[in-house]
Amino acid sequence: MAKQYDVLFRLLLLGDSGVGKTCLLCRFTDNEFHPSHISTIGVDFKMKTIEVDGIKVRIQIWDTAGQERYQTITKQYYRRAQGIFLVYDISSERSYQHIMKWASDVDEYAPDGVQKILIGNKADEEQKRQVGREQGLQLAKEYGMDFYETSACTNFNIKESFTRLTELVLQAHRKELDGLRSYGVDELNLAELEEEECKPEGAENSPKACWC
Repeated sequence: MAKQYDVLFRLLLLGDSGVGKTCLLCRFTDNEFHPSHISTIGVDFKMKTIEVDGIKVRIQIWDTAGQERYQTITKQYYRRAQGIFLVYDISSERSYQHIMKWASDVDEYAPDGVQKILIGNKADEEQKRQVGREQGLQLAKEYGMDFYETSACTNFNIKESFTRLTELVLQAHRKELDGLRSYGVDELNLAELEEEECKPEGAENSPKACWC
């Protein structure tokens, strides 16, 4: 039986409550979109396998609650992430301003060398826009990040942004990947855990509906 993936790693979605983190995740993994908003409780995750540069990558994508009361729980997951999305809502100036706080938390709790991408979500709501694209580009430049405006509603730039962060993580771990090929190792587990051990502490035991 052919191996299902070559490398496994973890991505993390961070940002204020309501910016659409869960919708981004559900659109990417299941190609589903639910406009109703139910806030994530604690931490949840989904899995997806994609191929990048001939490498089968199993991605474990963690969706974190944006509310302050869950911060103690969610910060436990920063240190084991290889890639992080910092997400704001283009129709919420407040969520954009808070990116600085989220970036500060990443600097404090995430490992050195973690890859980051800035996401301006809800690009379909142009009539409600409070944050210009140039503002997003400027902020991303200040932090040395790539930048994408996305829409989970219309599926705009969803695959592109997730694929790009995957590419950045692969590039950052090129030595480990080269070693995998050199020694004939079947799979590289960057996330340092197996799929059956993935249920997070504090997450709901039952499958979570895909909401924003």
